[in-house]
Amino acid sequence: MSFFAVLFALLLEQLKPLPRDNWIHHTLVSWVGWTSRNFDAGKPHHQIVVWCIAVLGPALLVGLAYFMIGRFSLLLALAFDVALLYLTLGFRQFSHYFTDIRDALDRGDENAARAKLAEWRHLDASELPRTEVLRHVIEHALLAAHRHVFGVFFWFVVLSALGLGPMGAVLYRMAEFASRYWGFRHRTLEAPANDELFALSRKLFGWIDHVPARLTAFGFAVVGNFEEAVAGWRRDAGLWQHANEGIILAAAAGAVGVQLGGSAAPGVTPDRSKTFTAGADAAAVDAEGSTGGAPPQLGHLQSVVGLVWRSVVLWMLLVALLTLANVLG
Repeated sequence: MSFFAVLFALLLEQLKPLPRDNWIHHTLVSWVGWTSRNFDAGKPHHQIVVWCIAVLGPALLVGLAYFMIGRFSLLLALAFDVALLYLTLGFRQFSHYFTDIRDALDRGDENAARAKLAEWRHLDASELPRTEVLRHVIEHALLAAHRHVFGVFFWFVVLSALGLGPMGAVLYRMAEFASRYWGFRHRTLEAPANDELFALSRKLFGWIDHVPARLTAFGFAVVGNFEEAVAGWRRDAGLWQHANEGIILAAAAGAVGVQLGGSAAPGVTPDRSKTFTAGADAAAVDAEGSTGGAPPQLGHLQSVVGLVWRSVVLWMLLVALLTLANVLG
């Protein structure tokens, strides 16, 4: 049933995507902000309490609801799967920014592209050169595809196989959202989240994302240039501060032959701690601290789109084969 739930959710999302300013996002912001305001009193153990309430609470409620619905009707259980996946999984939750930036660059309006990038990633992109705009767009789009599609897909399939339905999808998205929310806590509702809470949420999400990130990178290697993707994975993943992000981006860069990572001259690009901070000695890889490949060009955006969609087809085929084997077995 997992295969059909994911398929129907993706089709529904393509036909009627959630609007940019949707009630789900506002609800999540209110929920995570409320938990941090009311349960974070600054003590070390309060960080764990807040994270469990904010992230595990909704996931457990969804798992319990699915269990009760599944006992009553399998058809309703499938509908519940599709509904929760529609809210947690899909490209259209972020792809409008990617499309708008690509269209702006295609018509030569680099200022509009920079403005959209700044709106999307909350950074100062006003003086970024075209190549750096493309580099940022590719990096963020790849990570967004992983976090909105592949990571959710993995945890949904795993916990659904255990009879917990969409609990895994909710767990992953809540963990990712909480980590991102507390990272920008001073810009969102002025939530009184402390540094330790942010560090804990980032650490726990890193654990949750450990396996999905590597499977996403492996999928990119299979459907792209396998040898270059694996070589980039092994050689360049350390260019980024966070291991999961580095593995995905290094593998994708090799798979499509594009240069990612690095930084422009001081004063041109914003502080990369707001995007991806270099975590390895640049000389260990190359003089610029970037992956191999050609400098980002507009055509690479379409190559990245193709890479992501081929990966989706790959994992859908694998789940379909596992479902068929389970039925026949």
